[in-house]
Amino acid sequence: MALLSFSKLSQLISANHDDLLKNWTEGILGGLGRRANISDEDIKRQAAQFLTFLAKACGESGDVNSPAFLEVRQLLTEISDARVRQGFTPIETANFVFSLKQPLFALLRKEFAADAATLAEETWAVSTLFDQLGLFTVEVFQKSREQIILRQQQELLELSTPVVQLWKDVLALPLIGTLDSARTQVVMESLLQKIIDTGASIAIIDITGVPTVDTLVAQHLLKTVAAARLMGADCIISGIRPQIAQTIVHLGVALDDVITKATLADAFMVALKRTGSTVTQAELTL
Repeated sequence: MALLSFSKLSQLISANHDDLLKNWTEGILGGLGRRANISDEDIKRQAAQFLTFLAKACGESGDVNSPAFLEVRQLLTEISDARVRQGFTPIETANFVFSLKQPLFALLRKEFAADAATLAEETWAVSTLFDQLGLFTVEVFQKSREQIILRQQQELLELSTPVVQLWKDVLALPLIGTLDSARTQVVMESLLQKIIDTGASIAIIDITGVPTVDTLVAQHLLKTVAAARLMGADCIISGIRPQIAQTIVHLGVALDDVITKATLADAFMVALKRTGSTVTQAELTL
């Protein structure tokens, strides 16, 4: 039983391009739950490109990973990347490929109406091809979404570690949430860059918003302090609550050479004295 050659499939797609495009785009539009995010014209343009690239590729090879399918893979990659940013689901994205099966199967039934056995085999061959293309689309979609999530996480880390200048030569770095290795790196980079930009000599690291301090968190803090010292700035750690103080003592973490204070206000007063600055309260006259 001879399978339909991919060159024959290429000929069928080229000969029935307009009808396939019409029936296929109807299936695509029917499977999209967020049509407002993409215009019908864009969908039709992408579908027409796909049919053209697919017909060309099938005329040269039947392997979706071969160089002949490069344009097909590139187009599916562009579509998947765009669908991620437009808020589509993996199913809606894969439907771009899978919805072409039905009009193609109808075309095969018409072509092999007199040979049921061949029709079954050809349908299976075409179905396998499109399953591979659909899986490729989903894989690209997942990778693109993961990259976006990682980038957003990085941006959130940067936003959650603001370094502010409290006074001349005095910086403050309020920390909120868990301090892990990835965030420590962002904290350190942000603090060091601010020290370079401002020439500050004192940096207050406030951990009032850090829920727990374990050995790892303490080590991260010490690394940040050490890095700041190498840049010529001393650090003061504020927000040392009684529970945190007990934990640090039990863990045996050495903070002997680091100034610690209970509140940010206390640390600020120390920083002012270290820089030779004073704050006086003005008398108000009525």
